[in-house]
Amino acid sequence: MELFILGCSLPVLMGAGALLMGRVRVARWFAAIGVWIGCGVASIPVIAALSGQAVKPIQMAWSMPGGSLSFGLDGLSAFFCLPILLISPLAALYGCAYLAHEKKSLGPILFFYNVLTASMLLLTASRNALLFLIVWELMAISSFFLVVFDDEHAHVREAGWTYLIATHMGTAALLVLFALLGRQANSLEFDRMAAAGLSPVMASVLFALAVIGFGSKAGFIPLHVWLPEAHPAAPSHVSALMSGVMIKTGIYGLLRILTLLGSPSAAWGWTLIVIGLVSGILGVAFALAQHDLKRLLAYHSVENIGIIALGIGAGLLGLAWKQPVLAVLGFGGGILHVLNHAVFKSLLFLGAGAVVHSTGTRDIDHLGGLFKSMRWTGVTFLVASAAISGLPPFNGFVSEFLIYVGAFRGVRAASPETVILAIGITGGLALIGGLAAACFAKAFGVVFLGEPRSSHAVGAHEVGAAMRWPMAVLAVICLGIGLLAPMAVNLVAPAVRVMAGGIAGSTAEPVTMAIQSLTAVVYVSASLLLLIVGLFLIRRRLPRAREEVATGTWDCGYARPTPRMQYTASSFAQPLTDLFRIFLGTRKHGTAPQGFFPQPTTFETHTPDAARERLFAPMFRLVDRALSPIRRMQHGRIHEYLLYIAIVLVLLLLWKAGGR
Repeated sequence: MELFILGCSLPVLMGAGALLMGRVRVARWFAAIGVWIGCGVASIPVIAALSGQAVKPIQMAWSMPGGSLSFGLDGLSAFFCLPILLISPLAALYGCAYLAHEKKSLGPILFFYNVLTASMLLLTASRNALLFLIVWELMAISSFFLVVFDDEHAHVREAGWTYLIATHMGTAALLVLFALLGRQANSLEFDRMAAAGLSPVMASVLFALAVIGFGSKAGFIPLHVWLPEAHPAAPSHVSALMSGVMIKTGIYGLLRILTLLGSPSAAWGWTLIVIGLVSGILGVAFALAQHDLKRLLAYHSVENIGIIALGIGAGLLGLAWKQPVLAVLGFGGGILHVLNHAVFKSLLFLGAGAVVHSTGTRDIDHLGGLFKSMRWTGVTFLVASAAISGLPPFNGFVSEFLIYVGAFRGVRAASPETVILAIGITGGLALIGGLAAACFAKAFGVVFLGEPRSSHAVGAHEVGAAMRWPMAVLAVICLGIGLLAPMAVNLVAPAVRVMAGGIAGSTAEPVTMAIQSLTAVVYVSASLLLLIVGLFLIRRRLPRAREEVATGTWDCGYARPTPRMQYTASSFAQPLTDLFRIFLGTRKHGTAPQGFFPQPTTFETHTPDAARERLFAPMFRLVDRALSPIRRMQHGRIHEYLLYIAIVLVLLLLWKAGGR
């Protein structure tokens, strides 16, 4: 465990060195090397824990109340360390080139990036509630400063404040959660909390607080409002780390709390099933309506968090109904999707960053034809698009397949509940997958295919090696996890054992059958993919005709086709977004052409976030009006401020004296 703490310390120390260097160009590489070395050192105990070796925990006395300074690694912690240890170094390398042309000092962003990496690792190993909350806050503050790096823009500042308020609303729920749980256990140590013996009512209250507190970080609808604001505002390698890794700390926190609450209620599982379906379907529906490439990817994070919630919900129902196969496959699929999403979503954000870096715009309707000049970026983005759509033989299919199989195996119980569950999960995943495939057909087609729609796309060029290689590595991992599906399932087994407990050992045969089915599907699809690639290469090598004649293609009667005649992002997705118009609330601007010889006209659509517009904005306006009288007390006179403090202290003393 000492190596793990050392690995967390090195990025912070070298990040502080980069902060002191300020504008020195070598600072970027110094900070990135710190992340690489730190993650390499921390990976040693993580690999040991995943291989079944016991990692000795650390407990040290400290001056804070409620226990000790406790760190430990079990199968669940070690698995959640994997995406951090994988994505953080690759994104740091990418960032060295991405930030190369920035004129402002890079010291702050380098330092806070390293602090964010270290805090996420420490969070997974924290075994004391107070320590957990301190590291949680450190993670929130460091990521806030990363989001507002380009603070000269008003929309970036607004996105930063939205994120900061949302994350602290969640933290408030966590404070209440750990206060109640600590009071029941008479300690803030996790092992004491697990043995507290909670009543069913208290356990359900704590579960609800955990869903609110950790769901605001993970991005459950309607607590997701900060994601589509913060991810587009942050630098792209930061977006990759936050969307691919940081939001999973919310999932980790929820799973960790579930291990402390005792036997789950079936209502907990159904709650997560409903949250998963709503987040998955509406997340991808909102993504379809977006014009901003990074905002589109942010909504897909909401969608994939919904898929993870479906798996966890199925696992909880398996525990509540005493169905080991459902529990193991549900937890296995949900937790494995944490890693899979980290890989392909980070790749997508890095690909989007390459597009922004090359063209200077995130507006999909200003792009087009980029595959001709950015083949490396285009191929890796296509791989990630297939993976996020759940297509074999890529990694996204593996985890979703486990959830599918778990739902179908649960039907064998022949009870109405399991049939409803199977219909909900299979129907929901099928709808989510279909909409995701349509969305990325839009994203890839409009961005990379066709003709350039603006001068931004005309001048596009491929990015440098420091940005290309991290994308290539992640693309290979997307394919590798799919082709090595049995190994991926075995990798998630230690985390599943923590969640499912002793029943995990009784599911060897059905899980083996699921893996065999998964392997067959993956290798059949891989064979078809190889066949297609082989036929393409053979066709390229065949001798061509001696005489080649260039001629125009059929142009539908248009004498002068222009890029404006191509599908826009809005027109491509309109048949699908119209199905969800009640939820999306898309606003249309423009005028229809009039007469036989119409004047030039425009048409534009804009889809604001429904939760922000219809729920949180009215709520905050109401709170603002209710608290406006208090502003009279904010007049700047220090003597009256001191009087307020004295009055509060006197009231507290009287309350304390009355309690005796």
